[in-house]
Amino acid sequence: MIRGGRPLAGEVEMPCAKNSVLPILAAAMLARGAVRIRRVPRLRDVETSLQLLAALGCPAVQIDGDLLLAPGGPMGDTVPRPLMAAMRSSIYYLAPMLARGGRARVTLPGGCRLGARPIDLHLEGLAAMGARISADGDQLDCTAPNGLHGAEIRLRFPSVGATETLLIAAAAAAGETRICGAAREPEVCDLAGFLTACGARIEGAGTSCIRVLGGPLQGCEYTPIPDRITAQTVLCAAAACGGQVLLRRAPFAPLQPMAGILRRAGCSVRRAGQDGVVLESDGCLTAAGSISTGVYPAFATDAGPLLAAAMLTARGETRLRETIFSNRFSCAAQFARMGAKVDCDGRLLCIRGVPALQGAQVTAQDLRGGAALVIAALTAQGESRIGGVEYIRRGYEDIAGLFGALGAEISCTVQQVCSPAGAGVSA
Repeated sequence: MIRGGRPLAGEVEMPCAKNSVLPILAAAMLARGAVRIRRVPRLRDVETSLQLLAALGCPAVQIDGDLLLAPGGPMGDTVPRPLMAAMRSSIYYLAPMLARGGRARVTLPGGCRLGARPIDLHLEGLAAMGARISADGDQLDCTAPNGLHGAEIRLRFPSVGATETLLIAAAAAAGETRICGAAREPEVCDLAGFLTACGARIEGAGTSCIRVLGGPLQGCEYTPIPDRITAQTVLCAAAACGGQVLLRRAPFAPLQPMAGILRRAGCSVRRAGQDGVVLESDGCLTAAGSISTGVYPAFATDAGPLLAAAMLTARGETRLRETIFSNRFSCAAQFARMGAKVDCDGRLLCIRGVPALQGAQVTAQDLRGGAALVIAALTAQGESRIGGVEYIRRGYEDIAGLFGALGAEISCTVQQVCSPAGAGVSA
């Protein structure tokens, strides 16, 4: 529940990045010693990851906000179907299962319904490294009878997921692997940083060609990078609502595409110290014009719905073109329920700013679309009720607390929903 129309002011600290934590948890299964991952946010996808780790024989213990894992014991070779269906990131467990146990039986991964999200690049790369893969419908039976070995891999598209799957596999494979056409996102660099802390030898992370010399990995302690998408969520909300916010633990470099757009829209966005960002806005924005999402360092696909929500009351027209997923803007129909003038034609979202939004009852249908509805409700006049909170919880530990700390009138009713493994979790 949100009563909107209030400016945002104050400071908040960014959590560790969900998109770093999830592949790091999978990669931790390769270590031969204890692994401690610090400052892990309590997200629904993290809860699913912990259930998946336990199902494969590597349970994790939570200690003061950290996760402690003790890999090295017998590993299962089958991921339960509900856990594979719960999130896209379940595919990351394919590589450590093959590397350590020589076999993996899984179904195709699930997650938010953003359109086609094939895993062919993951499978082609693993096959080049010695995996044998057979498919029966949505069932995959993968084996590596002679172990994984180094290979020269050229990705047709710089997929983050495929790059990370192959980076995990290469760290445990015999010999040298070169991944060309690799994704360059900060989260890829973070995964490489974790594997390096475990003893892997990796060169070129953050460029289009990564070289990995595989070998045994040891345990380590590691703190993932801050969440740049959470940071952009706060920036967009403050831009639209007006006010001044300070984001702590938010390195500026990954935020530059969004910062540049918000500056053109009429905001002041600047660095604050080594790892802080300050945004000031009077809430009267100018439309962003034509923006396209793309692979890093271009404007991020995850940030598209967030910027769209900020532009709903901006003067003029904004045109957002999505280049990664075919159903990224499913939140557009919910924007319209709040009085927004939006027209979604496949991957193109056209927004004509209105003077004000009105509170309404809306429903989140995916993670970032749900966060975008929160931004829209914060700017709207009157009260909004947002359903589908379980989607938002996939990537935001406490979005009500996040914006409540900045002066928003927002609350979240705690309900019990069915988790992927059937256990009750707080929504």
